[in-house]
Amino acid sequence: MDVAWKSFATRLIANQFAPVPANGEIYERSLLLTPENAIFLARANTGKRLIMLERTKNKLFDELKAEEIGNIGEISFKSAELSHANAEVMRRYVSFMKPVAFGRGSFSLGLGDRLGLASPGHLRCIRGTGLRPVLAQQSIRELNLTQRTYEDVLDAASWAVLQEGFQDGFGADGDHLKKAEEVKMALDLGFSMITLDCSEKIDNTVDSLTAREVSQRYAGLDQSLRDRMEGEYLGRTFKVGDIAICFSEEALQRTMLTYGETLAFIQEIHARYIAGQPRPVDFELSIDETATPTTVEAHYFMAAEMVKAGIELTSLAPRFCGEFQKAIDYIGDLTRFEAEYVVHAAIADHFGYRLSIHSGSDKFKVFPIVGQYTRGRVHVKTAGTNYLEALRVICRVEPALFRRICAHARLRFPDATKFYHVTTDLAKIPDADTLPDSELERMLNEQDARQLLHITFGFVLTDKDAAGTYVFRDRLYAIWDAHEEEYANILVQHIGKHIKLLKERLPGGQAK
Repeated sequence: MDVAWKSFATRLIANQFAPVPANGEIYERSLLLTPENAIFLARANTGKRLIMLERTKNKLFDELKAEEIGNIGEISFKSAELSHANAEVMRRYVSFMKPVAFGRGSFSLGLGDRLGLASPGHLRCIRGTGLRPVLAQQSIRELNLTQRTYEDVLDAASWAVLQEGFQDGFGADGDHLKKAEEVKMALDLGFSMITLDCSEKIDNTVDSLTAREVSQRYAGLDQSLRDRMEGEYLGRTFKVGDIAICFSEEALQRTMLTYGETLAFIQEIHARYIAGQPRPVDFELSIDETATPTTVEAHYFMAAEMVKAGIELTSLAPRFCGEFQKAIDYIGDLTRFEAEYVVHAAIADHFGYRLSIHSGSDKFKVFPIVGQYTRGRVHVKTAGTNYLEALRVICRVEPALFRRICAHARLRFPDATKFYHVTTDLAKIPDADTLPDSELERMLNEQDARQLLHITFGFVLTDKDAAGTYVFRDRLYAIWDAHEEEYANILVQHIGKHIKLLKERLPGGQAK
């Protein structure tokens, strides 16, 4: 590389000759330098921009929608918006800005960013840990609540990896997708992972039936299907590691009635959208959105049926015992959880895929168990509470605004409970108006207040007044934008605790 050119670009990134305002900021880790050109991210008066130093014409610069903002000799400076169109161009030419599949052997964290602001902080947590980040991770429900699109989610992740200079690869998860058109949309955009939610095909009524009622309903199934299932499972013992799994007549009947309808649904989605993909796609099966825990028989059954159908799962999310409620720690019997988790982990190992832990944010009690029995070959979704951590910034910067948010959250709580199962006791939450500024942030450490604020995020971000103006959104984003570094540091602490506990019982504390 030309020494003079490298020296010039290096001095520029050190804030000399920078074509950004005096009060702007250059993101030093974002610098991409070639022998002829350079690009980097900078903060300008109008927000973040992509800055280009062009010595020689190239296809990337030609395709980006940019404006010339000056020159030094033969070198021209151009500035481009962080738009969707420009993100698509960058993903074509800058390989690490495009999501990748991680496969069956990785230790990964789902770090979905509801605000479009958290990924830089998340990447700082991940760097050097051996864990793989799935940055773009949103369900259709969350998109609707925040009025964002999958394009927004993927673009925010791509710009974040450029900003942080993170070139180790990131994933993008079409999370909890239930419909064929949703799966197609995510794949067409370039998402590298699909989490297929089977909840609408799972019969949650079976668990409440008596053995006799189960038998009667089972008798109504097609005779050839019953014959096949009984021949393959009934009375047989299956070894997974040192563990034996045996299907009794009732266990098989309950499993078939509960999960039978999911099989055709999964096979159809896989055949239409996953099997023919020209690139690797992580395919996760979600059977966790159910009223009762997944039995070991049911877990084995689903895994075995996928093998027979020629479907290679990357991961599977069972419904574990206890409560994995939003924004708070695990509720339940840890001894039972560990005993059952050992078997679930053994089944996953037997079939070669990873376990996936959903609603994993802040489940600190179970993290050492999760890491120990999967030996760091697991996927943990820890996305939602980045909004709560962003509210810490509001507490510190504009406490009066935080108090207004608390009041609005109480007002909207009944609406939010239509989307989330929580056990929040509003009577236990202090009135924010009665607390001094110095004590407001402790609300974000208390179970009931955390749940209240967590599940009402969509209303806080999107509600408008009578004039059609956002009640909170614009002011919130202005504060978060101005305090980007503080927010990133908060996330480093919060997600860092997740990672530490997940690795606590691994040999040497290292991810696999």
